[in-house]
Amino acid sequence: MRTIMVIILISICLIVPVLAQQSDQYETAVRQKVRFAPLHIYLDTGNQALAAYQFELKATAGQVKIVGIENGEHPAFNEPPYYDPAALANDRIIIAAFSTDKNLPKGRTRITSIQLQIIGDADPEYEADLTVAADANGNEIPAKITLEKGEQK
Repeated sequence: MRTIMVIILISICLIVPVLAQQSDQYETAVRQKVRFAPLHIYLDTGNQALAAYQFELKATAGQVKIVGIENGEHPAFNEPPYYDPAALANDRIIIAAFSTDKNLPKGRTRITSIQLQIIGDADPEYEADLTVAADANGNEIPAKITLEKGEQK
């Protein structure tokens, strides 16, 4: 009986500091301001039809966490794009999509919206690097990537 009491006492002594540390981390997170906002990603291909794209996005200021990735506005990109989950660990994301539809978007189109959890008061700044945009034949086409913050699509 005495051995059991000693084991219980030692266990309590080891567990309490761990729980206290987790409680401190939770309270710090609760005190920080947290909000959610979308970031809309657009590609402008001029008069060329867009069949595929890949880009990298990273936050250059502020603390953000990606909580969702939505589809594009054109029916050719009505499924959410693919992304690299491993890249998320490095505060960046690589996103790509392709479509085999006959009806492809031309001009400026929203290719995806990214839902973000913004932690703290700092207004995040983002950097997008378009790796490639391609037509239905797999040929690279010129395109300009732009970002829009906020609720508007």
